[in-house]
Amino acid sequence: MANLWWGSHLLDRGSEDDLWAVSSAPVTRGQLRAAVEDLGRCFRAHGIGEGSSVVLRMKPSFTFLQVLLALWSRGAQVALVDFRLKPAEYEPLVELVRPQYLLVAAGADGPVAGFRQDSGFTVQRLPGGRPAADGVRLVLFSSGSTGRPKVIGRSADSVLSELDRHATLPGIPGRGDRMLLLNSVMHNMGLVSGVLHALAAGATLIVPPTLRPAEVVRLMARTEATAVYGTPVHYDLLTRVSHRPGLPALRLAVSGGERLSQETYDGFRARFGLPVSPVYGLTETGLIAGDLSGAATPPQLGPPVPGAEVKVVGDELHVRTDRSPYLYGAHADRFADGWLRTYDRVHQEPATGVLSLLGRADSLIVVGGLKVDLAEVETVLLAHPQVSEAVVAHGEVIEAFVGADRTLTADRLTAWCRERLSPVKIPKRFSVVPELPRNSTGKLVRDRAQLRGLVLSESSSLPQGDR
Repeated sequence: MANLWWGSHLLDRGSEDDLWAVSSAPVTRGQLRAAVEDLGRCFRAHGIGEGSSVVLRMKPSFTFLQVLLALWSRGAQVALVDFRLKPAEYEPLVELVRPQYLLVAAGADGPVAGFRQDSGFTVQRLPGGRPAADGVRLVLFSSGSTGRPKVIGRSADSVLSELDRHATLPGIPGRGDRMLLLNSVMHNMGLVSGVLHALAAGATLIVPPTLRPAEVVRLMARTEATAVYGTPVHYDLLTRVSHRPGLPALRLAVSGGERLSQETYDGFRARFGLPVSPVYGLTETGLIAGDLSGAATPPQLGPPVPGAEVKVVGDELHVRTDRSPYLYGAHADRFADGWLRTYDRVHQEPATGVLSLLGRADSLIVVGGLKVDLAEVETVLLAHPQVSEAVVAHGEVIEAFVGADRTLTADRLTAWCRERLSPVKIPKRFSVVPELPRNSTGKLVRDRAQLRGLVLSESSSLPQGDR
């Protein structure tokens, strides 16, 4: 199945001279095929084949993508471990997956140095590794923004079905398009919506060697990019570029991975002259909904794409899937009778099917017998003119972690909330720092214990008494 998947569906498409991707230098499809074939022979010599399990930990590069495709061409199951994780974070993941092989790039540790053309790597055979899970070709870890990452296994059919769903979206980049990708290629949106979709659709992939916003915009102009893919954080940064060259070819901006704020949406549209179009999906299943027409505005996500079956139970979204995506028996409560519980609260328009994101179901708590939606408290805090980021968590009390100018005090935030929230919803503690910590995918960290450890040491934390 693996050889059919990558041979006939992706690598064999297009001519040898077709441009596959551009970063510091261009790479043709012929060069990609030759590199994958050479690496496949290398992995065969190491004994990697059908049913082998591999953990891949490399900085983003074309070599990383070629290695991944070559491992799949050998029929291996590949678990992607983000190189930005600290040893205390990734070592438990490796122990949990127990791979037979570990592929690590030279210099995998250390700060981000941008996307590279080439990267050396080593292949290590690990004793006692377990073979691939049945049918699983890709292993990903959830972002872990609300705690320890979940281990997610996807089959070849699952990823192929997701690529088919992408192809149904009107306006999706195709042959002749030049897609500039800001998402990490080690996570689902960057890998599937970006790299694999471009490969399948015949679009040229543009991967910036640096994510400095001004240089990204210059690259967009130089390559005549027709589409850009990113997260809300990327679009917020792009709007701050002071000198923007003309971008007459740019027709599409796609955002996913996190809720897009109205402020970011409005700022990008005013600066670049086109709206940010949402796509919505899960690491567990890939693409579920989207609208690339420009008609969707926050908090709209668009309608479910053809091939995605959803239902709204109460106000919580469930997605049809053939099997539980979770490996090693964990998180069984999220999957029952062919339906995956997303924990995302949505509203669906009866006439159009358009989904709008309301927040997280697990952001609902009970305080004094009353329900409090922590997402609502975050929205109120984000409306403050000095607040750029906010995460509201609940332990023994409601507490808010706020990214803002340090001149903003807890007393002023309390007064702001008192004017807009009932007393039961007002945080009892505020921690104010210039920027809140984010995980490797760029999402805000939401695990309370982790936040306290990362934020409180440098914050102007001012506990407030009971109100």
